[in-house]
Amino acid sequence: MSKQDPIRVAVVGTGFFGYHHLRVYRALESECNVLPVAAVDGNPITAKAIAAEYGIPTFTSIEDMLAADLGIQAASLCVPTLHHARLGQQLLAAGIDVLVEKPIASSLEEADALVATAAKHDRILQVGHLERFNVSVMAVYPYLHEPMFFEAHRLSIFGTRSLDVDVVLDLMIHDLDIVLDFVQSPVTEVRAVGLPVLTDKTDIANVRVEFANGCIANFTASRVSTEKVRKLRFFQPRQYLSIDLARQELMIINVAGAAAFSPALAPAGPGPAPAAPAPSPSPAPGPSSAPNAAFAAAAAAHPSAGLSLLKIPVEPKEPLFLELASFLDSVRTRKTPVVTGKQARDVLALALDINRKIAEHSIHAGLDRFIKNN
Repeated sequence: MSKQDPIRVAVVGTGFFGYHHLRVYRALESECNVLPVAAVDGNPITAKAIAAEYGIPTFTSIEDMLAADLGIQAASLCVPTLHHARLGQQLLAAGIDVLVEKPIASSLEEADALVATAAKHDRILQVGHLERFNVSVMAVYPYLHEPMFFEAHRLSIFGTRSLDVDVVLDLMIHDLDIVLDFVQSPVTEVRAVGLPVLTDKTDIANVRVEFANGCIANFTASRVSTEKVRKLRFFQPRQYLSIDLARQELMIINVAGAAAFSPALAPAGPGPAPAAPAPSPSPAPGPSSAPNAAFAAAAAAHPSAGLSLLKIPVEPKEPLFLELASFLDSVRTRKTPVVTGKQARDVLALALDINRKIAEHSIHAGLDRFIKNN
């Protein structure tokens, strides 16, 4: 494949996620020199609708797509998690680079098989931990220096998508991935509690994770909330950082004014360096901005405390555009993807450990009395 040739890409699974992958690939045709050439969906009616909308051949199986000899070089795998390993290995063995949606697989054995198959056939394997490409998260990397305490809240209104997995593998896994990448230290202890509410799987969970370097992270995830919340806040020496992933905003509270930490002193991270921060007024008070407003009020009332509030300039962008553009760049240049199979495997290991702890706590605390009618 020369730099001038378009990357010929397919999407396997054209449900909610797969449909948006197709939409974005089509939108990236000029910018990334990519050409969507096929789609696979086991439902013949869905496959026919995709063919009509996108003007590309559609198939009901990967075997049929490969037999058509369309010269496919890359594929997004957007099927239910239990099919990731089998179908992912099939694509990788056929010489196709793969972006598989998160979680990487249903088990560590399946994740290991995917990673091994990608290595055996010298293929790119990227995993769709989409929030790594949220610009508010990418903007944090130049400011990271010894984060020691995290609070993550990811709440959603109940829906019918992703009910094949529990809330840990559905929602919390995004924050687990981000924190593991930020901390870069082994996990030493996990405590967790969770309950099924509207499904037969855990719908709400609270988790405490301790790392070898002493960092503590608390995670709360719910898919039975009355509101949508996507927030990650953490403390590090002389700083408090607040990320609103839904609004794509990053706020930093520096301690000691002019002596506060400067991003120029931080090691370079995988995210692009944001524009130089400038002081900004706090947002209007409201449910999502109350902590920032409180810090701003404290700084104004007690200037001698040396608190300074910075709102880091971030240009909002759709994370899926950035994720797929990054994947296509790895396909073309053969460079290591931002989210590797090994990283996703480590996140899955933590998520599965959390689920084991939830099950143990449920038995120990006799929580079946809360869920016996499910």
